Amino acid sequence: MGLSSASVFPLNVHDAFAMSHDLGYDGVEVLVTGNHLSQDPRKLNELSSRYDQPILAIHAPTLLLTQQVWGDAWSKIEMSAAMARDVGSDVVVVHPPFRWQGGYATGFADGVKKIMDDYGVRIAVENMYPWRARGREAKMYLPHWNPVPQPYEYVTWDFSHAAIANVDSLQSIQSLGSRLSHVHLCDGVDNGKDEHLVPGRGTQPVVESMRYLRDSGWDGHVVVEVSTRKAKGAGGREEWLAETLRFAREHLEPAPADTSTDSSTLRS
Repeated sequence: MGLSSASVFPLNVHDAFAMSHDLGYDGVEVLVTGNHLSQDPRKLNELSSRYDQPILAIHAPTLLLTQQVWGDAWSKIEMSAAMARDVGSDVVVVHPPFRWQGGYATGFADGVKKIMDDYGVRIAVENMYPWRARGREAKMYLPHWNPVPQPYEYVTWDFSHAAIANVDSLQSIQSLGSRLSHVHLCDGVDNGKDEHLVPGRGTQPVVESMRYLRDSGWDGHVVVEVSTRKAKGAGGREEWLAETLRFAREHLEPAPADTSTDSSTLRS
């Protein structure tokens, strides 16, 4: 059960490792941003060792707000794959191309496969959502914001993005089957805002989805990506992240076996 460094924003990657350790998480997903620490595999390895938190995934800087990080679109993915290899992670999370990214967008699926082959990591394309303006949908992603029907070998599923798109996460996860490689655990509502709520505070079938993954023997990474910017008071952020960790373990981990002995066995 991992913690995304995005969950502690505006704190930095160092804080994410420390908080992940203190709250009892099993590892960290690093979102590459303009912060130099998130871009340095040597320093990330030092943090991983210091806090005994393996790096489960690297989130490439393919967000709208990280367009200035690591050069052009292909450089972002290739450098993320190289860093994942250097820090011992097997997953790189990427967003689908924006519609204005031309050749990168049209050759995206083939380019992703080549980088996976070159670096030996899985590149999992994340589900996004339609952008709406004045009641109309604006086409922001190519070929589409929904990765389910696309020819991607691996996919990341995010519940907050699914909520904005008014998509049933359980149905999508079932449709993806073995292509589902990575999950961002959060929640949301269909109000046009990417809120990344604590699970159970939105409308997505998060409980049912977690239990489905548990019962189907799925073996990918579940990483908490909850926005804690609005948490109030000292320790508010930690309370939200601890609550999410409890939620995940309740619905993902198998129930303990019944080790009680009935009275007939005791009398025999």
